[in-house]
Amino acid sequence: MKTAGYLAEIMEELSQTVQQIPESEAEELVNQITASKKVFVTGAGRSGFMGKSFAMRMMHMGIDAYVVGETVTANLEPGDLLIIGSGSGETKTLVAIAEKAKHFGGKVAAVTISPESTIGQMADIVIPLPGMTKDQSAGSHSSIQPMGTLFEQTMLLFYDALILRFMEKKGLDSDKMYGKHANLE
Repeated sequence: MKTAGYLAEIMEELSQTVQQIPESEAEELVNQITASKKVFVTGAGRSGFMGKSFAMRMMHMGIDAYVVGETVTANLEPGDLLIIGSGSGETKTLVAIAEKAKHFGGKVAAVTISPESTIGQMADIVIPLPGMTKDQSAGSHSSIQPMGTLFEQTMLLFYDALILRFMEKKGLDSDKMYGKHANLE
């Protein structure tokens, strides 16, 4: 198969996964982001990269958003929100971060393949996404792509859809957001 053929397969897989995202949980997450003073995002590996892109867009919308582990990350306080992207929901470093967030009175949202996982059970909001974990041991959606790629792609698109929903609720457009875009580059 040629590259364009693979791309068509990937797009087909993504069109199937996005239809399975529960709207009520997504709306609950948008509402919690709106209600939180600060929003923290974390994930390991490629899931972490997807979270970083989400934190950047939240910042463009004027949300006080941080990536866990970065040097400029603020402290989590009661009522703040931590969003964890983890296919398995069992990554030990992310479990520890979730435990700390709960200890400090934060809310936890899990974006995961495995709602029954340790992180899923700790979370106040669980967004189940289709896909396979990186070791292909868990998940509801097979893929031609390696490891957790389908989950990671679906997560990025889900985060971008949350941004659009938030923009709609707050009456924002791209011009208003551009004013918060980095200008020292």
